[in-house]
Amino acid sequence: MPHIQLSKNSVSNINISRISVISNTILTFGKLVCGIWMSSAAVISEGVHSGIDLIAAVIAFLSVRQSGLPADREHPFGHGRYENISGFVEGVLIFMAALLIIIEAVEKILNPSAVRQLSVGMAVMGVSAAVNILVSSLLFRVARKTESVAIEADAEHLRTDVITSLGVLGGLLMIKLTGWHILDPLIALGVAGLIISVAVRITRKSFEGLVDTKIEADEERRIIRAIEEKSGQMVWLHEIRTRKAGVDRFVDLVIYGCHNLDIEKVHQICDTIEEKIKQEINNANILIHVEPCPDVECNHKMSECRMLKNKGV
Repeated sequence: MPHIQLSKNSVSNINISRISVISNTILTFGKLVCGIWMSSAAVISEGVHSGIDLIAAVIAFLSVRQSGLPADREHPFGHGRYENISGFVEGVLIFMAALLIIIEAVEKILNPSAVRQLSVGMAVMGVSAAVNILVSSLLFRVARKTESVAIEADAEHLRTDVITSLGVLGGLLMIKLTGWHILDPLIALGVAGLIISVAVRITRKSFEGLVDTKIEADEERRIIRAIEEKSGQMVWLHEIRTRKAGVDRFVDLVIYGCHNLDIEKVHQICDTIEEKIKQEINNANILIHVEPCPDVECNHKMSECRMLKNKGV
């Protein structure tokens, strides 16, 4: 099997995904064992939450490996959408986690029982929050650098886990101070509500990449500005279409060119425009279609070109 060279960004994504998988494995096991021993719905809910985070981390790890592969005959536009699919699946898994937590909490409300070993649970929640603060910060840093949807979704999971872990820690402290064990399932329901809100955000963002949503407005403005810099060479933008797939950006341009330009000059200008856009936009894939100027009565002199004058050039 031939060796496939991955990009630097893909290697970074894979390495940080490994760290996420390892940390989530340890935290999931610790929380579930502790929650069952304590008979705490809140701690068990956190174990389920971390278990879903673990599954999400594994999915992210596999997706970034796949999305980092170069374009091939079967995938001429690359593999970027594997990350959007990953993020969408992760969002669905988070919904499932919230449902399991709600079921466990309702069962605890209907059949109440005292929570044991509160101090142990508080310690586990504190350690979990600290670990996830560190790992999620690393994930967010890599996601911003590589524009990885899958890594960002994984970071969102862990950042939510930090909040819920601190919430459970505070709830266990309240139970210890007040003796109100009913707080345990109520905290679990609060955790479920927060998880659902995160699931909605991640699912929506991932789904946008699956339905050919255009690139960010700022990126589109930079593309237009790059083309306008070449207006003095008697070309101008007629139409722009963009879409994104994972970290990849696809840009289709229709450009008007003066009748007086020969094909070599047009090709040179298009190459310059393409290079300029790639300097402005990472992972840009550009297709330029050139049409002749629609002003057939123009005498094709740059100083008298009506199309350019109308654009203030």
